Amino acid sequence: MVRGLSSPSGRQGPEDSLHGALETEALGLQQSKESESQLAKLSAVIAWRVRSRSHELGMSAIHLARKTGLSKAMISKIQSAQGSPSLQTLIRLADALEMPVTSLFQGLDEERDALFTRAGSGPELGRPGTRSGHRYQLLGSMRGPAKRMEPMLVTLSSESEVFPLYQHPGTELLYMLDGAMDYGYGGAVYEMHPGDTLQLDGEVPHGPVRIITLPIQFLSVTAYGRLPTDSETLSAPHP
Repeated sequence: MVRGLSSPSGRQGPEDSLHGALETEALGLQQSKESESQLAKLSAVIAWRVRSRSHELGMSAIHLARKTGLSKAMISKIQSAQGSPSLQTLIRLADALEMPVTSLFQGLDEERDALFTRAGSGPELGRPGTRSGHRYQLLGSMRGPAKRMEPMLVTLSSESEVFPLYQHPGTELLYMLDGAMDYGYGGAVYEMHPGDTLQLDGEVPHGPVRIITLPIQFLSVTAYGRLPTDSETLSAPHP
């Protein structure tokens, strides 16, 4: 009888049964490995969510243990992804951390976009008030719900007699890379040199008021508290 084929009578021989058993065992091992891998990912996500939320609330492991009625050892295992908490335990954790149970799984199997921009390859944008010698280079712009931040590399290579003041939604952070300038914000003026940082409310009038040393280059990052409309991000002026 040929190995792996049924006998003429239609009954399986010993070798057929052994072959089928081995295939079943191999399939079971594969499924078991996949389940273990998925469980490890789930434990890692829960651990990260518990740690990050505890940090946000300023809650220590001991405090969390008291609020949940769990032991400190159990909390430590969960936070280090060494345990597989039961549903009841997850409910206790969610209640203590003041978050929905489903938030403990946030990030599992989610695909997130990443945007990579090579040096000098970001698109140049024309902004209201743009003059010769003023360069605005967009360093990245995510799409959809992730579009909450707009990074811009600003280069000023010539002096201007008058600088416009700007207003836009969100919070802006400026990081000085090269040159020196006086930067106005509301009624204040800040003298900025390489390494200096200025964070401001975009709704308050702001912008360069005096050139000290050319060329000037600084990083401008605007973060939006809500998802901005296309008209806001595409037309909002930048200094």
